[in-house]
Amino acid sequence: MNHNKELSGKVALITGAGKNIGRSIALSLAAAGCAVAVNTRASRNEAEDVVKAIRDAGGQAEVFMADVSDGPAVQAMVEGIIKRFGRLDIAVLNAAYRKDVSFEDMDFDEWRRAMSVTLDGAFHCAKASLPHLIKAGGGSIITFAGHKALSSRPGKAHVSASKHGIVGMTRVLARELARHGIRVNCISPGPIHTDLTDTPHIKKTGASDVPLGRQGRPEEIAAMVRFLCGPEGTFITGQTMHINGGTQMTS
Repeated sequence: MNHNKELSGKVALITGAGKNIGRSIALSLAAAGCAVAVNTRASRNEAEDVVKAIRDAGGQAEVFMADVSDGPAVQAMVEGIIKRFGRLDIAVLNAAYRKDVSFEDMDFDEWRRAMSVTLDGAFHCAKASLPHLIKAGGGSIITFAGHKALSSRPGKAHVSASKHGIVGMTRVLARELARHGIRVNCISPGPIHTDLTDTPHIKKTGASDVPLGRQGRPEEIAAMVRFLCGPEGTFITGQTMHINGGTQMTS
């Protein structure tokens, strides 16, 4: 199979796409032939850089500013994507809130911040995208968990609760939306080398419990997104894909 443009003619929304994993996903799907809606809440300069990189490579992309926790803003964003590109086939729900706060020090506002960005944001984006995915004759929704959020790591009670909710939502949506030809899968990254982990201490300790002996690369997460959205992933739905170098092994 020719993987160069296997998603040609498709349109993808990637939330939180200004940098790190979101950026790599946007570049990967664009390389596969997608027109890409690059969403960010505040990182416009970074998002513009992603768009420029895609256009310089001959692809189509546009920045769409929106806070995913704001339902009306998400609806307006999706309407803007349809106006700009004419359709929507893929929704990659990458935006999340990940700040560490111990439960003892956590107030309700901090708890709700994780829920509103990660879980409510996924709801708003999936809900706004759904009619257009159905109209397109099917498509793919990709959500994100995380091995730390699904474990018992201290300081992650709010993040873990939101991410466990994401996994549950993914499974139910996969069951409900299969009749429309819409596949819904979750990706759970392990330690990934990004600008958030680019310190000597984190680089060393972040790989200390990884059987493969290193942190992952954002491009490796993007490759799984491309696979799940592409023609070779069409019999996969309702799954959580653990990409973590063996950090979290399940029987």
